Amino acid sequence: MQITDGVYAFPQTVDRDGGQRTFYPSAVETPKGLLLVDVGLPGLTDQIEANLADAGFDWRDVRAVVLTHQDGDHAGGTAELLDRADATVYAHAGCAPYVEGHESLLKMPDEERYPPVDVDVAIVGGVSFRTAAGPMDVVFTPGHTPGHISLHLPDAGLLIAADATVADEDGLAGPNPEFTLDVDEAIESLAPLAELEFDRTLCHHGGLVEEGNDRVHELVADRR
Repeated sequence: MQITDGVYAFPQTVDRDGGQRTFYPSAVETPKGLLLVDVGLPGLTDQIEANLADAGFDWRDVRAVVLTHQDGDHAGGTAELLDRADATVYAHAGCAPYVEGHESLLKMPDEERYPPVDVDVAIVGGVSFRTAAGPMDVVFTPGHTPGHISLHLPDAGLLIAADATVADEDGLAGPNPEFTLDVDEAIESLAPLAELEFDRTLCHHGGLVEEGNDRVHELVADRR
């Protein structure tokens, strides 16, 4: 599903908790090839392949993966993906030890962890990627996990929020307290997002919402 020129949502559906759930990784075109933002759970790599084909790409186009954080529904399928694509893996410096297996995964027993992978480049807030949709800026948004990041594309008016926000039937909402390690920190992390300019938000849980920084301002004000 194309969101704007050079940016795609790659939805994945899985049977979970007695029903179907859909997650929303994404993909962004860059001068060197396609950059995937998160990859989903283990076992869903065929769905990524189908999304690639629908958007006119294949595995040869995938040159990089940015993991927004260590949770299995974001990073779990990375090892499987690297069996198919020659991709550089990026993650925040605070996330990399969990992805690489040097630290036990948060919120997941060791016996259930996904296969660890090397993080090729550890990034921090303020790093920017060149993309077909303009610069894509890394924003450090800890709280959901220690190394959580969101990605802002100012020229496209888009925020890829990962789990900093969620979307439900009422629109854009704050982080889900049930799965957030430090709710207070996660709410504080919304403040810098509210200062950015965007009018659409892609949430990993809930998909694309036609709401932006004005709504995030409200979320911050409501929780303080």
